[in-house]
Amino acid sequence: MPISMSRVLRALDRFHAARPWDHNAHYHRWLLSRLPARFGRALDVGSGSGDLARLLATRAASVEGIDADPDVVARARDITAPGLPVVFTVRDAVAGLPEGPFDVITCVAALHHLPFSGTLTRFRDHLAPGGTLVVVGVAEARTPGDHVMGLAAIPMNVAMALIMNRGRRVARPASMTAPTRPPSMSFAEIERGAREVLPGARLRRRLFWRYTLVWHQDRRPLARGQDRMLGGPPADEER
Repeated sequence: MPISMSRVLRALDRFHAARPWDHNAHYHRWLLSRLPARFGRALDVGSGSGDLARLLATRAASVEGIDADPDVVARARDITAPGLPVVFTVRDAVAGLPEGPFDVITCVAALHHLPFSGTLTRFRDHLAPGGTLVVVGVAEARTPGDHVMGLAAIPMNVAMALIMNRGRRVARPASMTAPTRPPSMSFAEIERGAREVLPGARLRRRLFWRYTLVWHQDRRPLARGQDRMLGGPPADEER
C-alpha cells in the first residue's frame, strides 16, 4: 500500500477513535430488507453486544445470538429487554453451532475470524429448507479497484461520523468493543470460495470496507455431496 494511503488511514483511525460510528450497524436495516416479514428460528453468529439479534427478534419467533467472548455476551444479556424472544450464549462457531435447523442465519463482521469454507458449510447444513443466510463481511484490499473503493469511502466515512455524533467526541459504543482481526482473504477469493459451498450465492462489494453475501437454501435440500456437482451460473449481484 502506498505510504500516502497509509498516512491517510492512520489519520482516519485517529479521527474515528474520537468520533466512532458502527460500520456494521449501518448494514443492519439493509440486512433486514433481505428477510421475510416474519420467520421462525434465527441464529446470529458473532452477535457481539446483540444489536442485530434484538432487531431480528422483532420479526422472529426466537433468536439465538452466539459469540465466543464471555464479556460481550454478558453485556448483550444486560442490555436486552426481558420480553424479547432472544437468548445469548457463549459458543465457539468453530467447535459447533447450536442444533438447527434455522430459518435465518446472519453473520456480520465475524466470518473472517473463522475458517471460511468450513463455516459456510456449517451455515448451509444448519439452514432450514427455504431459509436465508445473510453475511456482511470484511475483505482484504489487494487490487487497484479495492483501493479506489476504499478511497471513495473516506469522505463519506468522515461525513457519517460527523452526522452520527453531531461533530462531538464520544465514547466508543458497546457494539464496537468486541475484539477485531484484519481479514486475510480478497473479495475474489471470498467469491470463489463461497460459490463452491453455496451454489448461486450473491455477493457484492460495499462501501465502508464491507461486502455482502446472500444465499437461499433450496426448499428441497441437496443430497450429501450433490452440492459439489452443481456449479451453477454466476448469480446477479445482490442490490
